[in-house]
Amino acid sequence: MAIPSKLIIFTLSSLLLISETIAISESPFIVAHKKASLTKLKSGAERVSVSIDIYNRGSAAAYDVSLTDNSWSQEVFEFVSGNTTKSWNKLEAGSLVSHSFELESKLKAAYNGAPAVITFRIPTKAKLQEAYSTPILPLDILADKMPETMFKLRFLAKHGSLISVICIVALSAHLITSPSKSSDAKGSKKRR
Repeated sequence: MAIPSKLIIFTLSSLLLISETIAISESPFIVAHKKASLTKLKSGAERVSVSIDIYNRGSAAAYDVSLTDNSWSQEVFEFVSGNTTKSWNKLEAGSLVSHSFELESKLKAAYNGAPAVITFRIPTKAKLQEAYSTPILPLDILADKMPETMFKLRFLAKHGSLISVICIVALSAHLITSPSKSSDAKGSKKRR
């Protein structure tokens, strides 16, 4: 019994496709999260603490991992500690590495930071791979921050009447739709 050539070609192409899928599934998957927080200093400046966490969620190690975060303008910020680049030889599957640095700003500005860039090497590919961190929320550096109690008072002044009308309507609807207790008491006396 001879095997048709179409069946052989189909089987070989299926095996090739399956092996390619397995090779792709056994690779690193880099996820990076960038955070920034502001701290006001007594000197009138504001310190920005930046932290970047890099996770390898894949099933294989990533090699020659390099982090670069060049989104901090030297005209606005000066470095206090650390730097914006860091590298690691290997990032195992399922592992986490972190990098942090601090900057100081003396200028009042709204600042939008770009994502950090992570490059890494996969042994099965010649080209370096790239991943990007999450971007940070806009930073309002040296902003005049309104005290929380003032915010509450302004909110009540602006929306207080609307809130009270909604409460009165809801209470009226509740009173109309719910039976009164006095009529229930009279009904139970009549049944006896």
